[in-house]
Amino acid sequence: MNAPSAQTALVPSGTHQLMALGFPGSLGNIEAYISAVNRLPMLSQEEEVSLARKLRDEADLAAAQSLVVSHLRLVVSIARGYLGYGLPHADLIQEGNIGLMKAVKRFDPDQGVRLVSYAMHWIKAEIHEYILKNWRLVKVATTKAQRKLFFNLRSHKEGLDAMTPAQVDALAKTLDVKREEVIEMETRLSGRDIALEAPVDEEDDKFAPIAYLASESNEPTKVLEAQEYDRMQSEGLEAALDRLDPRSRRIVEARWLANDDGSGATLHELADEFGVSAERIRQIETAALKKMKSALAAYA
Repeated sequence: MNAPSAQTALVPSGTHQLMALGFPGSLGNIEAYISAVNRLPMLSQEEEVSLARKLRDEADLAAAQSLVVSHLRLVVSIARGYLGYGLPHADLIQEGNIGLMKAVKRFDPDQGVRLVSYAMHWIKAEIHEYILKNWRLVKVATTKAQRKLFFNLRSHKEGLDAMTPAQVDALAKTLDVKREEVIEMETRLSGRDIALEAPVDEEDDKFAPIAYLASESNEPTKVLEAQEYDRMQSEGLEAALDRLDPRSRRIVEARWLANDDGSGATLHELADEFGVSAERIRQIETAALKKMKSALAAYA
């Protein structure tokens, strides 16, 4: 018996049988599905044993389907207890159904245990695995002990407030773990995943982490541009100035390189210094800048 993927539609195994048993309409709706499975008849112990033996001895898939469908309400009941993790109810039920199918496949009717008791472990295990994989991008529990603590802590916590030292000690004693482990797991549970980028419908995304985590200064092209700019500022500029005659160099330096803020001498100030008109200073400046541009081309 092949278990369906968790990404498929809600409870693909058994849906057609539910329809055949007289449930009209679409069962794709979660409320309709829950209402339908809660009205399915339960199997007697004799019927359950007979079907399980057919599956085990004859590989009767129809018997397997009957066992699965008759216990779908058990999955719904168990999945309801995990709604506090913020995951879709339909997905929890789907994962629980996979666990139920695994239980049916491995069930031994001659052990004297009802399928409902045996299947509970498999259903919860599958739901637990789904929650641990999807509740947080970063896993909060990896070892068996951490998983046990994770689910017990969620059920023992009262509200969203941090546990008091007395509550931590009591839970550590109940679960037979160190109080430090309880504190660490509570810290993990209190954290939340944060989207790096703001939602697309947000007009103001300046507070999204991506805005201050991204650094353009380390982007390769930016690094090369900065290095080239530094080279032009030093050796390139000096080489370009060396190509000018003393008067032209004086004018360029006084106009553009005298102050860091770019506020250099005016054309009239330089005209008075050299005893020429302001228009003549402008012409010399234009010619000097053109010559410097030609020299800087070798560094571009």
